[in-house]
Amino acid sequence: MSNAAQRSNRVLIVATIMLATFMVAIEATIVATAMPRIVGELGGFSYYSWVFSAFLLAQSTTTVIYGKLSDIFGRKPVLIGGILIFLVGSLLCGLAWSMMSLVLFRLLQGLGAGAIQPVTTTIIGDLFKLEERGRVQGFMATVWATSAVVGPLAGGIIVDNISWAWIFWINLPIGIISIIAFMLFLKEDVAHKQAKIDYLGSVLFSISIVALLVMLTETDASAWILLSLFAVFVVSGILFLAQERRAPEPIISIPLWSRRLIATSNAATLLAGMALIGLSTILPLYVQGVLGRSPLVAGFTLTMLVVGWPLAVMLSGRFYRAFGIQRTLRVGSLMFPFGACFLLFLTPDSSPIVAGAGSFFMGFGMGLISLTSIVLVQDSVEWSMRGSATSSIIFSRSLGNTLGATVLGAILNAGINHYASGEAAAGLHDALNQPTGLSALAADPAIRAVFNAALHWSFWGVVVVAVLTFFTTWLIPVGPSQKREGAAVASEAASH
Repeated sequence: MSNAAQRSNRVLIVATIMLATFMVAIEATIVATAMPRIVGELGGFSYYSWVFSAFLLAQSTTTVIYGKLSDIFGRKPVLIGGILIFLVGSLLCGLAWSMMSLVLFRLLQGLGAGAIQPVTTTIIGDLFKLEERGRVQGFMATVWATSAVVGPLAGGIIVDNISWAWIFWINLPIGIISIIAFMLFLKEDVAHKQAKIDYLGSVLFSISIVALLVMLTETDASAWILLSLFAVFVVSGILFLAQERRAPEPIISIPLWSRRLIATSNAATLLAGMALIGLSTILPLYVQGVLGRSPLVAGFTLTMLVVGWPLAVMLSGRFYRAFGIQRTLRVGSLMFPFGACFLLFLTPDSSPIVAGAGSFFMGFGMGLISLTSIVLVQDSVEWSMRGSATSSIIFSRSLGNTLGATVLGAILNAGINHYASGEAAAGLHDALNQPTGLSALAADPAIRAVFNAALHWSFWGVVVVAVLTFFTTWLIPVGPSQKREGAAVASEAASH
């Protein structure tokens, strides 16, 4: 075990890690619930998906860099620095005066958030032996589940009673307490390591992904602009791959990611992340704008997502022992597209229970896909590569979230442009750019019908991605030893 941190303060450090993780984990659901109100006050509905994409892009592209920096300078300064950047971004987000400024401040917020998950996970590895980490990871899973339940509820209460800015400012006291606790309890004896950080690879990757996201978002741009963006995406992507092959310490190890088990697990995780972020960003719009329900009700439909997720984790050990890890993965992942199909049956007269049921089944399927992928990937490599292999799963999920928010947001905008014209189009855009626009929209049958049709385009996108996720899980190889050892690891994790 590493000597980077003293073990005497382990309980207090883990508690602080849970607090810092909660701050980032709650961000997705609390913002998703409040976004309809925010976009109504700030205007600029076309940038709706970028509020999510900017955060996720910055977070995902900096994750590996922060991990390397923590090896050079120590865990504590890198983690505290990341939290400080996150808090500055949170403060500025609450002061945003337009959707464009909000997107820029969310980008800054994401730059800080990128440090928290990889560095806190590394600290857990420093403090605990391998056989002890199952219990700690169980605590961390509880944090994510709790934040996903509390987030929609808090978001609904905040936007209904006080300024929406507090969905960002609520991070300030949590972050300050975390920084103080890390300074007091996390003691390091750092042995500095020489490492060459692949900054060029990070820049090329960011350029490629940003070009792709802009191309998908600005679908109404001229053809030459779209072609230019596509060329930037392709060229920078090729240069990135070439850089990764010759970099001494690449941000993405091509040989590692090329292994069939890791490649297929990452692909399934990426697709699942795309579908889930689509559900999280689109469903609140439907519940409020078409069903005419409050932000609080919209939040509870998303809460069902994280009821299904931890339930699947808790039951996975039993499933593995009864049916085997491969059968559980393949049959269990069928719950993912099954839940997505509930979205297709939503109508303006539907009960929010239907939306909640779809969220539950998608969460259950995601729980099985996520846990099983991590178990299989960790079991497929030696200990010295386990951190890189595990981070590939986290990175793929983040990238999937980034792509999904943009792609499904673009589909929604395309649906609005397709169905809305003349007075209906003007009325819909006016409604979306008013603080109480979704309530007014739901009260107008003609505009609500257009919005309902446009949102169903996005629902179909979620279903297609969910089906692709299911079929991708069938490509994940599971050997006899992986079935047996993976079941043992998952059973231990679920029991805690």
